[in-house]
Amino acid sequence: MTVTNTLFADAMTRLDDALKHVSISADAIERLKFPKASLTVSIPVRMDDGSLQVFQGYRVRYDDTRGPTKGGVRFHPSVNLDEVQSLAFWMTFKCAALNIPFGGAKGGITVDPKALSKLELERLSRAYIDAIADFIGPNVDIPAPDVYTTPTIMGWMMDQYSIIRRQLSPDVVTGKPIALGGSLGRDTATATGAFYTIETLLPKLKLNRHETTVAIQGFGNAGSYLARLLFDAGYRVVAVSDSKGGIYDAKGLDIPSVQKFRALHHHIEAVYCEGTVCNITNGQTSITNEELLELDVDILIPAALENQIVAANADRVRAKYVFEVANGPVSSAADRILNARGVLVVPDILVNAGGVTVSYFEWLQNRGGLYWSLEDVDRRLKRNTIDETNKIWQVASDLKIPMRTAAYVHALRRLGEALEAKGTRNYFVG
Repeated sequence: MTVTNTLFADAMTRLDDALKHVSISADAIERLKFPKASLTVSIPVRMDDGSLQVFQGYRVRYDDTRGPTKGGVRFHPSVNLDEVQSLAFWMTFKCAALNIPFGGAKGGITVDPKALSKLELERLSRAYIDAIADFIGPNVDIPAPDVYTTPTIMGWMMDQYSIIRRQLSPDVVTGKPIALGGSLGRDTATATGAFYTIETLLPKLKLNRHETTVAIQGFGNAGSYLARLLFDAGYRVVAVSDSKGGIYDAKGLDIPSVQKFRALHHHIEAVYCEGTVCNITNGQTSITNEELLELDVDILIPAALENQIVAANADRVRAKYVFEVANGPVSSAADRILNARGVLVVPDILVNAGGVTVSYFEWLQNRGGLYWSLEDVDRRLKRNTIDETNKIWQVASDLKIPMRTAAYVHALRRLGEALEAKGTRNYFVG
């Protein structure tokens, strides 16, 4: 079995674990084992040098029982249909767990966006929408940003869809620039939601933020902003990393300085090893992404890509608590090892759900034509995150199951109720 096949099979084990603790119809279970629709497209793009290059694109709508499907679009060299299908599966449960009236979807293009010019990137983004326009729509499927897709790219996609439909359609895409109908707070929503999840669980874990050490793998939009929120709140962020490497300081990093130097030099290691910067980083050492995962810290936050903690390295994870900001960073095999060792893993479908929550707010604002203040967005996000975090914690406590399984049980109860409302075998022949 290939790695890509294993990814979806691995995702499905989370469903199997949860089904042991919830009673829903066999019809609902069968429906949730398969995506509703999958689309693979070829995307020809005229490059700046005049050559033609064809890229592979994907879009999967997993389940729309509770509402139109919702999910990001990622641009990455490793994107494939099985990965997109797995991400759409996770999004289905994420929306249900947070009580967002959306189903799950995901999309992507197999591409290294860093190798493209801005003009090539725009052509690719618009061509992707040309190829999937009949598969998406404000009442059908709403794309959003993901890995290496930005508000600008979302704006191009919304504009292209509007051109095709010959009507302005801001509600077809979320994560847009504010000037094109985006929501205040959307760009930082994933990190903000993760912060509220951590803050909600902190007293339950009997931790004091001023004595809590944190390591963050992944210093992109979500990871860097979450690091800043934690730093400002008094947590001791001792390590951060990006795709090229990271830095560690047992006394704690000055996150605003790390953000500043990364912006100047484009990678984390610049804070440690470039020019005069080295002269002001006494106590800091350069570490790899793999070393960061094995640091002796209270909270480990994987905020990069999936499958970072697997069976091969799970025994070396020394953190007491893992909060998944990335999608699927801990494999099911690693989950079992961490659970057996008493490591609490707080799952992605809860921790990183701030993004889809504020995407839902953006969609509502686009459809209503009434836009909210940042304070209003933050208040709604905070209330929803705290409420659902407490509910999932209670499920875990009542059933004495891991937090991940509890989140899936919580989601399954809502999905099962919605699927059963359409009629099941018991209704028709019972």
